[in-house]
Amino acid sequence: MTDFPDIASIRNDFPILNEIVNGKQLVYFDNAATTQKPRIVLDALSGYYEHYNANIHRGIHHLAEKATGAFEDSRRRLQKFINAELSEEVIFTYGTTDSINLVAQTYGRKFLKEGDEIIISTMEHHSNIVPWQMLCEEKGCVLRVVPINDEGELLMDEYEKMLSEKTKFVSVVHVSNALGTINPVAEIIEKAHKVGAKVLLDGAQASSHLTIDVRALDVDFYALSLHKIYGPTGMGILYGKKELLEAMPPYRGGGEMIKHVTFEKTTYNELPYKFEAGTPNIADVVAAKYAIDYVDTLGKPNIAKHENDLLLYATEAVKEIPGLRIIGQAKEKVSVLSFVVDGLHHQDIAVILDNQGIAVRTGHHCTQPLMSRLGILGTTRASFAVYNTVEEIDGLIKGLHKAKKMLG
Repeated sequence: MTDFPDIASIRNDFPILNEIVNGKQLVYFDNAATTQKPRIVLDALSGYYEHYNANIHRGIHHLAEKATGAFEDSRRRLQKFINAELSEEVIFTYGTTDSINLVAQTYGRKFLKEGDEIIISTMEHHSNIVPWQMLCEEKGCVLRVVPINDEGELLMDEYEKMLSEKTKFVSVVHVSNALGTINPVAEIIEKAHKVGAKVLLDGAQASSHLTIDVRALDVDFYALSLHKIYGPTGMGILYGKKELLEAMPPYRGGGEMIKHVTFEKTTYNELPYKFEAGTPNIADVVAAKYAIDYVDTLGKPNIAKHENDLLLYATEAVKEIPGLRIIGQAKEKVSVLSFVVDGLHHQDIAVILDNQGIAVRTGHHCTQPLMSRLGILGTTRASFAVYNTVEEIDGLIKGLHKAKKMLG
């Protein structure tokens, strides 16, 4: 890790920040949806297509060997990023949603039965609700939901009451995309394991803000998406303990995931390839390594401090907006600021901000049950990343005052 460079230097690494939107320089506060990509990642993508585009694993020519090497280098890099013990415990997927579905449709289908209980939480993204609902409908399992308090924190005493010998699986978000809440996942895992349940963590939001150590957590499965960590879209990983992955059936059938095929019987490949059927998203996997390298060069602690400083500044600054109420005020949270303004619709706010070149996210953020619990239809969400600045937040406050004046 090197010394944290000045913010201007960091911003120069992201070409899109030079874009002009509605006559104003882009201010990008939609980082919880996806982060922008540094030049090193963009160059890796074009470099693959320009210099060694080839299918992997099944070729012995130069391009195929180079592409295969780069592909597997990314796997080892991501193994280190989450501190997995073995590279074969890192499965390439299309993202967090795909990873969760993989576990539900393989581990869930094989090992869960009628009457077994699955625990999720009120603050889950739809991608960590719907796959378990589908499994419950198919297998007759029972879905239980951990409630939250008004600040957006899990009620851990209620979680503990839910745990029993019927609990077979717990799947919870590490960090809430809608509120920014950091959940006490180490405690969640420890208590689940005491009753014999397996645990999956949705790490889509956590992975760009927090240091991830799957061995220290002793988590059974961990899912994340690279586009949240300054990497390409359409690419993520599923971590799973080797003994669990080996016991699970394949998710998709096709090339690469097989050892031998006859019309009578097929035998399946070893890990991790058993779960990676067909030609994968090679270019984006290759570029993922460079995104992780970029994050590690800046240093996760440095990034976290910068983002937290922005969150604290913004949290104080929005208090000057009449009628504005912050949604999600957990004691432990990442740089996500969700809010509502009395009398104003969140979409109208976003339109006015967009006219000022400011990109925010509005709506239910794929957390409709959470919004129902909070008694709102949706929020305006500003989420901060390593390239954002205090001056940009000042522009956000100015834009909110304008929205209040125009709409209020």
